[in-house]
Amino acid sequence: MKNLKKLQPAEIEKFHEQGYVSLHRPVLSEGKFHPLKEHFEELLAALKPGERPELMDVPHFTDTKLFEWLLDDEILDLVEDILGPDIDLFSSHFIAKPPGGSLRVPWHEDSAYWRTMLDPMEVVTVWLAIDASDEGNGCMYVIPRTQDNGYSEYYDVDPNKNVFVTEIRKGQFDETIKVPLILAENEASLHQAKLIHGSPSNTSNRRRTGFTMRYIASSTRLSPENLAKHQLYRARGRDFGVNRYGDPHKTYPQLMVGRKMRGH
Repeated sequence: MKNLKKLQPAEIEKFHEQGYVSLHRPVLSEGKFHPLKEHFEELLAALKPGERPELMDVPHFTDTKLFEWLLDDEILDLVEDILGPDIDLFSSHFIAKPPGGSLRVPWHEDSAYWRTMLDPMEVVTVWLAIDASDEGNGCMYVIPRTQDNGYSEYYDVDPNKNVFVTEIRKGQFDETIKVPLILAENEASLHQAKLIHGSPSNTSNRRRTGFTMRYIASSTRLSPENLAKHQLYRARGRDFGVNRYGDPHKTYPQLMVGRKMRGH
């Protein structure tokens, strides 16, 4: 019998060949997923006036309860099938697109924003659907097999309409081959840091929320110039002694000061 809590061989192959894979099955047990969604609803309700729900970046720096899910075996087992047994938590965020019009996520590669942070640039993102995500409410689209570059040329876009302030210049990829990542609640996709992806505004009457959990191999180095403004956490396996780690029982509000809260 297949262990559906792990990636299947065909899923691992697709991830490496096309840069992403979608998992059309529940990722977390019901006893874990529903408390996560309830906790997200509390965080959403606590946003201050003017704070955008699309931009809830690195919430675990000030909310230690999130480590219940970020360091959960049901998530780490999926990541281990890609990165191996030695794993660090790199980042997380909630991106909630409200109904009736939201910010769009311009075409980008995650690696382009992290190019000075990590060596090597090998990040696995688990995009967990808090709400169902489809073409109607602004799901993520990917451009398959674009994970070999990761550092395209960008141009400026309107920050009042976009989650990011830059976007990949036209003509550097074929947008006609884009694939929508359609996910039911509690399903997930995984993608590589160098894969081109983005998502349109949510103009439907339904919310679209994803919780992104990002992981690196423990042998990956966080650059010294980022030590004062970012925090890694041990997740599983060996410590290779190349990084300093945060305490998942401690908050780091100083890391939020002046931070531009941007999501995917």
